[in-house]
Amino acid sequence: MQTFWTVLLGLLALVWVVQSVRLFFGMRSLPRLGEAPPLAEADCPSISVLFSARDEQEKLPRALATMLAQDYPRYEVIAVDDRSTDATGRILDESAARDPRLKVTHIAELPAGWLGKPHGLQRAFEASSGEWLVCTDADVRLAPDLLRCAVGVASKRGWDHLTVFGKVDMFGFWERVLVTHFFFGGSLVLEFWRVSNPKSNRFAGAGMFQLVRRSAYEASGTHRRLAMEVLDDMKLGKIIKRAGFRSGVTGMDDRVAVRWNDGAANIIRGLEKNMFAAAYFSAWLALAAQLLLVLLLSPLAALFHFPVSSWAWTFAAAAAAAPALGQAMTCIQRGVSPLYGLTYPLGLLMFGYAVANSTMKTLRQGGVRWRDTFYPLEQLRKGLV
Repeated sequence: MQTFWTVLLGLLALVWVVQSVRLFFGMRSLPRLGEAPPLAEADCPSISVLFSARDEQEKLPRALATMLAQDYPRYEVIAVDDRSTDATGRILDESAARDPRLKVTHIAELPAGWLGKPHGLQRAFEASSGEWLVCTDADVRLAPDLLRCAVGVASKRGWDHLTVFGKVDMFGFWERVLVTHFFFGGSLVLEFWRVSNPKSNRFAGAGMFQLVRRSAYEASGTHRRLAMEVLDDMKLGKIIKRAGFRSGVTGMDDRVAVRWNDGAANIIRGLEKNMFAAAYFSAWLALAAQLLLVLLLSPLAALFHFPVSSWAWTFAAAAAAAPALGQAMTCIQRGVSPLYGLTYPLGLLMFGYAVANSTMKTLRQGGVRWRDTFYPLEQLRKGLV
């Protein structure tokens, strides 16, 4: 039995060391937003910034102010008020009265066959005129030079689609544990550094900020292809690459910032609609994720089971240390103390709970409730991209 565990722990250690090295060099290879020289005003294509808001009166004013303060010569902001019951619509209308660059569309009723956010972004697109489109969220804050930098990088690299993973405001121990682990795991699984390779099937997209050429967006099917897709932001990157266009990701950048949710418990609650969707609404894939979690935690248990002088203990130590170092690298990128890399086991357990919670809740209620609308599981499965 000890031989079996020695071999298994040795394989785990090898995989983790290799993956950690790939993560380090892969993330370092991502371009920076400021790498390209600023475009001359005459060379700046027109841009439409699109977002859909529902009951965002608390965070919207601050975010909207940054969207309207861009150091960019030719852009507009298209905002959709998606059936809000608070002051969101009034805030948008008052801002539009002061700034002609802001156009507002109000939605009173959601048509059948649509999720609220994809429908809102589709309506925003239909009201836009820009050569390039930016898909973002109503609570995201943008630095004044963001549009100029993003277009500069996309033009330099020859990309039709650019994703920026920005700064997430984190307060308190548990938020830092969960958020840094979320980005660490996402970077490992999605391999952002491979997205720009046309031969790779890797894709990426983020609700925080995506820049896409209008012609590529239209040829990919627009958000009509994502009408019932819960992970519409990620899947936008997928349909663009599937249509044969060039896509890429930049390194983490503070020019895009958002306050996700207050506290780890609210973050997990906010992930209830996402995590089972990430498993393609498959109970078997969700179960496999839990079994993988147990496997990844096994080296920690092995440290207390095998003698320090054994190869099994040595491999277990390597398999436990490598992901901690990997998460420490992510922490440095996110502006968090690298000591939070030691919280890797806690983050893994919280992530596993988020998957289990999303799976059980979705199966129990037979679907997903999002933006105060219930969507049956059968329809969501049919709408998967």
